[in-house]
Amino acid sequence: MNQGRIWCVVKPTVGLPLFLGGVAAISLIVHFAVLENSTWFAKFIQGG
Repeated sequence: MNQGRIWCVVKPTVGLPLFLGGVAAISLIVHFAVLENSTWFAKFIQGG
């Protein structure tokens, strides 16, 4: 593992939930931005 020494500084029980939570938050932010800034997606969802 390339970055295996990070677990000597941060416990995996703390670091992994933070990492996965960060990935989920970024994903939600990107999806919200696409929904808000596209004109075709709302029409697509409503069947237009």
